[in-house]
Amino acid sequence: MQRGPHPPAPSPLGEGEPAENRVSSLLVSTNIFFAQVVTSGLSQLGQLFNTARLPLSRRGGGRGVGGFVCLLLLTSSLFAQPTRSPGQLTYCNPLNLDYGYTPIPDFAKAGRHRATADPVITLFKGEYYLFSTNQWGYWHSPDLYSWQFVSRSFLKPQHKVYDDLCAPAVFVLGDTLLVFGSTHEKNFPIWMSTNPKANEWKEAVEPFQIGAWDPAFFLDDDGKLYLYWGSSNTLPLYGQQISRHTFQPIGQPRELIRLDDTKFGWQRFGEYLDNTFLDPFMEGAWMTKHGSKYYLQYGAPGTEFSGYADGVQVSDKPLGPFTPQPHNPFAYKPGGFARGAGHGNTFQDTWGNWWHLSTLVVSVKNNFERRLGLGPAGFDQDGTLYSNTTFGDYPHYLPTGPQDHLQPRFTGWMLLNYQKPVQVSSTLGGYLPNYAVDENIKTYWSASTGNAGEFIQTDLGAVSTVRAIQLNYADQDADFLGKQQGTFHQYKLWYSENGRKWKVLIDKSQNKTDVPHDYIELVKPVKTRFLKLENRHVPTGTFALSGLRVFGQGPGPAPAPVTDLVVLRTEKDKRSAWLKWTAASGAYAYNIYTGIAPDKLYSCLMVHGQSEYYFKGMDKDRPYHFSIEALNENGVSARSPVLTVK
Repeated sequence: MQRGPHPPAPSPLGEGEPAENRVSSLLVSTNIFFAQVVTSGLSQLGQLFNTARLPLSRRGGGRGVGGFVCLLLLTSSLFAQPTRSPGQLTYCNPLNLDYGYTPIPDFAKAGRHRATADPVITLFKGEYYLFSTNQWGYWHSPDLYSWQFVSRSFLKPQHKVYDDLCAPAVFVLGDTLLVFGSTHEKNFPIWMSTNPKANEWKEAVEPFQIGAWDPAFFLDDDGKLYLYWGSSNTLPLYGQQISRHTFQPIGQPRELIRLDDTKFGWQRFGEYLDNTFLDPFMEGAWMTKHGSKYYLQYGAPGTEFSGYADGVQVSDKPLGPFTPQPHNPFAYKPGGFARGAGHGNTFQDTWGNWWHLSTLVVSVKNNFERRLGLGPAGFDQDGTLYSNTTFGDYPHYLPTGPQDHLQPRFTGWMLLNYQKPVQVSSTLGGYLPNYAVDENIKTYWSASTGNAGEFIQTDLGAVSTVRAIQLNYADQDADFLGKQQGTFHQYKLWYSENGRKWKVLIDKSQNKTDVPHDYIELVKPVKTRFLKLENRHVPTGTFALSGLRVFGQGPGPAPAPVTDLVVLRTEKDKRSAWLKWTAASGAYAYNIYTGIAPDKLYSCLMVHGQSEYYFKGMDKDRPYHFSIEALNENGVSARSPVLTVK
């Protein structure tokens, strides 16, 4: 609620102008920019806005009071983040960001922990800007790898709420970046900046007259602006045109789309897609225009679950009517180390390549304990939107120019230490050593303390070629609530061929950055069998790891191809199928490819340590096609012939 009239903010486009003129000036600038964009053939850059989210009625985080926590200091500060090593060509999910800790005490009752979700990346003035839930600021990067944090609260004293920019909308108008956070009220401003690197922000309009949870703005080619929003298991997603001159709503909100879990198996709620105790949620709207088609994207069925995914419906008009794309969900990653691919945004890099940013699931200490992941995306020749999640938490190549994202960006570097022997300095309770190498972000090993000298050692089983290492820290006995400043990790990583004579591989004992998912691509590969991670300092709590992951090539052969793939799909419930196959000798995991056509196997399901899988994510009215490959530390087998199942 406002406390009386609010004085107009100084305008970056004209000091002292009234708000109406200020916005009009912004629009003139936008029109000029838009003409330049069209001329340059990069019209999609004007469409990079946000979607993001935290819950509606069930989601907490300030529900009933609008949802945001006020920083006591509104000053800005910049924090260095890990920089890209000279010659570094790869990245690995989860993204290595200095994630804040949940600021909500009720969410931290089972343990204080890092958390964010509902991300958006927007390209603005040649720089990538990343906003996500409850970070008390945002990041920017020149290359999608080296991220620098800018500390800022987007709340004002009258906002008596917990979340600061929950599920934010981010969009570009001309030379201005604009930001708006989720709220059910009509008392939050839209913020704008022509220089977000320097943390210079003004109110574009205050208050914005729509209460929108999980908002996303979309600027069409004709200059019309639209808002999409919604996060509910009973209500639809909504859309409405917004005036670019005043940011006031035009007309009435329209109901756009709803879930239909009776038809689409992947939309069922729960870890096992069985609608356990709640109906599924639809949330996290995002709009992309490609050619003459409008692609309305959304997250479902619940952010807590491995099957959290992004679906899409398509229309010839920005407010519909919409029809589900045959390939759905288009972003899906229910297996592997870091699972989930929902509530994100689809954007283009500086070369015009499409990417999909999404929410990854942890959900151990709280349902809303989450991370962020990035993957290649695109549109095939038929206009089908896809996101390539194959090996989605293994090393992938960073963009260096125009790419065909239907072709793998995966480096081919295999995981070398899955379920291999480990030794540790100490163990806290039931947080056992092998949890650090079981390819499950939900489980972790913890040392008894966070003291210098605690260590974990992994045995690769044979001398192998190591090319990269990812260190995924877990939160055990953490002290923090909210985003922290000045925290850091320090460690040494040693290697040995025989377990007796050790050499330093990586020395970060003087590091001063916060690297909870540190990923190191080696300048030169090394041949070794043993690696030992020695703790020097952790920001808080004990020395704990959910994943000590070593990537490269083993010395042996790749597994043999899988034989005898069987898909049991019956009339009882064609949303689901039981997949079985003969285990391949030497394989530790399998990739199951599935899709709506033999040449559109766009979904990949990674399965560890078993030779069956219950796939419950199908459209009951469509035939599906399947193929499978086996993998181990040495490589990947050939795929099996495509099997069609009606």
